[in-house]
Amino acid sequence: MDSAKFKPVIEQLTHIQKGAAEVIRAEELKAKIEQSAKTGKPLRVYLGVDPTAPDIHLGHTVVLRKLKHFQDMGHTAIFLIGDFSAMIGDPTGQSETRPPLTREQVDANAKTYLAQVYKILDREKTEVRYNSEWLGKMSSFDVVRLCGHYRLARMLEREDFRSRLANNQPISVHELLYPLLTAYDAVALEADVEIGATEQKFNLLVHREIQREYGQPSEVALTMPILVGLDGERKMSKSLGNYIGIHEAPGEMFGKLMSISDELMWSYYELLTDFAEPVIIRLREEVRSGVLHPMDAKMQLAHVIIAGFHGESAAKNAADEFQRVFRDRQAPAEAPRRVLKLGEPRRLSALLVELQLVASRSEAERLMKQGGVEIDGQRADDVKREIDLSRPSEFLLRAGKKKFVRIVVE
Repeated sequence: MDSAKFKPVIEQLTHIQKGAAEVIRAEELKAKIEQSAKTGKPLRVYLGVDPTAPDIHLGHTVVLRKLKHFQDMGHTAIFLIGDFSAMIGDPTGQSETRPPLTREQVDANAKTYLAQVYKILDREKTEVRYNSEWLGKMSSFDVVRLCGHYRLARMLEREDFRSRLANNQPISVHELLYPLLTAYDAVALEADVEIGATEQKFNLLVHREIQREYGQPSEVALTMPILVGLDGERKMSKSLGNYIGIHEAPGEMFGKLMSISDELMWSYYELLTDFAEPVIIRLREEVRSGVLHPMDAKMQLAHVIIAGFHGESAAKNAADEFQRVFRDRQAPAEAPRRVLKLGEPRRLSALLVELQLVASRSEAERLMKQGGVEIDGQRADDVKREIDLSRPSEFLLRAGKKKFVRIVVE
């Protein structure tokens, strides 16, 4: 590659280090980028992912986006699928030995995962590798040799292992092999840089050391922060229900993004958009000073994120729908339709329960008193109110901020 095709070194460093939690080591990254610019040879940068689950949420995209940043700067982006290591299981953050995945599970997850990855990475410029290419071919001699390059005492310094030992919880020997085998990925790829989440720091440090043991220069380890989920407290996780999937409908994504706190919004700007740091600082100041409403800043954030996965048109439609329903208090473009038969008057609170808009009569009455129920845009706060079902009619019923139902009496 012609060195003229690379961005200036300072521009590369600024873009690559944006949002990073730690660069080990920053001076090595600068030296590698300078050498790359001088020789015209792109850096080999990789992200290793064990396909333990088929779906990607925004939390996963933080490291994927960083790999894309290297790709944008002209370097070789390698997406490594840990099909071999997934069958061992990463012990990071585990309080007990995790059950191994079958080859069928890994293959199915990898196929689905890869299809989603290309929403972020350039398909034509991404080098996809599987660590079974080399790990599956290692002889018992190769494994013993690899183990001889690292001390057991250092392995047991790992917080996960130390905690389990202290609590008399078992550690299987194959778990000790995980960081060593994944370290050999770096050797096989001749990697210059590896990207991982902050919780992967121990593994990445092992990878650097094993590369040296095999006579290679140590890769730079770049860690990215963990994305906090919708609850504003814990890491984004499907099991915790605080996630946003990248294949969710645009409107659903928009609503979820608008639900995050004003403070958390800035972390999302940092980790999920390409807005430069000065731009984010300016936006924060505009919100702080009252020039920009926090909801408008959040709507801009949601638009940018959704456009990246679903396109500009879908993002605009989702924003327009949110504006109509939640800010202008109008009905969604397609409110669900429910038909009620002609009959005796019905208590509104009972009707709300019947339509499954609330869980109980007491919840319905509380919502009505709070002004959370409307009929055709008019507040219905009388808990004794009855709905006339004696003649054909049609009206729009709203319960809470998000639930609209068009009622047809016939």
